[in-house]
Amino acid sequence: MVLENNNIVHRQRGENQREDRFAMLRQVLNLLFMVGAVAGLAVYFTKSTQVGTYIILFSMVLKIVECVLRLLK
Repeated sequence: MVLENNNIVHRQRGENQREDRFAMLRQVLNLLFMVGAVAGLAVYFTKSTQVGTYIILFSMVLKIVECVLRLLK
């Protein structure tokens, strides 16, 4: 939302924004994060809590990398 000549102008997503060069990589990282989180929970509750915790922590690292890429766009 931008104020121009005392009128509020709503901008649509994608308008006047530079292209996100990391979009595909971010989508892949998000997918890996979601799959890893679900797999980690499954392992945590069925097999080994220690291995499940490691899988979930690795998934969280992927999410942090995705967030950093989002900030760098």
